Amino acid sequence: MTLQFAASSRRTFLKTATAGAAAAAFAGPFALAEPRAKWTRWNVTSPQGQRALATYKRAVEKMIKLPPDDPHNWFRNAFVHLMDCPHGNWWFYVWHRGYLANFEKIIRNVSSDQSFAIPYWDWTALPEIPAPMFADALTPRSPAFLPYNKDLDTFTAYIKAPLNKYWDTLNSDQRAQLDKRGYKSFDNLWNDVDGYDPKTKKVVPGNIGFAANARSRYLTAGNPKLNNRTAFDVSLPTLNFGLAAPDFISTAAEMSFNSSQKSSHNDPAGGTGSFFSTLEGLPHNQIHNYIGGVGPWDPGPYGNMTNFLSPVDPVFFLHHANIDRLWDVWTRKQMKQGQPYLPTGSDWSSYKDEPFLFFVSGDRKYLTNGKAEEYVSMAPFDYDYQPGSGEDVIVSAAPPTLKSAPPIAATVQANSASLSLPKAALRSHLAQPNVSRLAALITLPHPAPDGSEREFDIVVGAPAGITQADPGSPYYAGTISFFGNMVSMPEMEMDSTFVVPLPHNKGLLTSANAAAENVPVSVRVLPSSGKAGSAPVLKSVVVKAR
Repeated sequence: MTLQFAASSRRTFLKTATAGAAAAAFAGPFALAEPRAKWTRWNVTSPQGQRALATYKRAVEKMIKLPPDDPHNWFRNAFVHLMDCPHGNWWFYVWHRGYLANFEKIIRNVSSDQSFAIPYWDWTALPEIPAPMFADALTPRSPAFLPYNKDLDTFTAYIKAPLNKYWDTLNSDQRAQLDKRGYKSFDNLWNDVDGYDPKTKKVVPGNIGFAANARSRYLTAGNPKLNNRTAFDVSLPTLNFGLAAPDFISTAAEMSFNSSQKSSHNDPAGGTGSFFSTLEGLPHNQIHNYIGGVGPWDPGPYGNMTNFLSPVDPVFFLHHANIDRLWDVWTRKQMKQGQPYLPTGSDWSSYKDEPFLFFVSGDRKYLTNGKAEEYVSMAPFDYDYQPGSGEDVIVSAAPPTLKSAPPIAATVQANSASLSLPKAALRSHLAQPNVSRLAALITLPHPAPDGSEREFDIVVGAPAGITQADPGSPYYAGTISFFGNMVSMPEMEMDSTFVVPLPHNKGLLTSANAAAENVPVSVRVLPSSGKAGSAPVLKSVVVKAR
């Protein structure tokens, strides 16, 4: 796939949307001869990506030193994410695209480098933090950050009063959105900075959004690699399963590219019918958690990447540039197949009109009247991507053959589920080792704010005696992760569903069940920490074929 192809499809996307055909969301023919975008977001390992990092580092150094009431102050910019970002719903991709697009303009302004585009970190090809991200202001553990993030008292004295002053300027529409998020007062917001839980009147270590310099990032130059669980969640088979989803949004979670449909991007991630899409629930969440120290630093405090002040860590923007790139890959796949790549019918109206009211522009203006529609396409921002992992899903102009199959519900008891799978479905799944045809929809309660467990391993067909598994085990299916924990958000502890591709465990077909039409299969959820007694009580497990 060439960059020229990516740019032309991007322009087709804009033409379709702006012509009013986005409600139908079908891509028409496009000309491969159209020019490339003005800016290319390069792989961070490329020479162009390395040059972009040099500009990025200079800009971060300047933004850190700006007054805390300056809209371009580094920490002030991170609070946009804490105050407004959606997770676990269908505005996840588009909101973060808007956040990055405006941030990119800020970097150009601050650095005076108009050629700058955010480089992306392809964690599938490079399962470790790129080496330059440990240098100087590209890590929150650097001396450049120390005058501001030495400890919570230092950070509070530095930014709390200016942030409270900004809070007092918010208009009624902004306040209404913050109310939905549980921030009915500035104190509610600050609770997610210092970890104070007004219900228990205690500080919850795992919910402290602030991260002191010494623990602001778990990975170091001497220990840069993702652990094997995270590397598995970002591997190509996981990406391909997420990218193969045929629908922009669907009530059938295994068919949906996006996480669940909600009435507001500030609605909580859980609840009846809610789910995390594969790409958000596995690679996105797991990258955040591992870089932030979930696991090795349980029960907290964690590093920045683990909670909603994650943009304090400069690696956040490289991570989310890759997430945005994968949305572009999925969009171009849909275009080539002649399939919808945006919501259709009345869903389009609900989606496009969602207000985004907290972004900051490249010229220091507060963007208080934005909408999701402005960010569904990359074209208004005139960028494309250097090809990376996942491009191989764009292989055929033929419509997809994926179909959602009737669910096979399991009987659950504690952290274990048992069900019977049709042998034909299991054989079809095992016949293609690089493509998962079966997925488990696993529903469990969101961990309590004061709980230390946020990561759980999924094992399929494992003997009862196995209490831990990792990617070296044939039973291991992946690790699901809960990102962030906001004590003020209404009903934060509601149930959440994750879509996990099943492993290609040939041991499920044995001589013992050779004659049976259905094969008994177990699915268990184990705490990644291995701590006895900390496994969750499952709400349901459903296996679907596609």
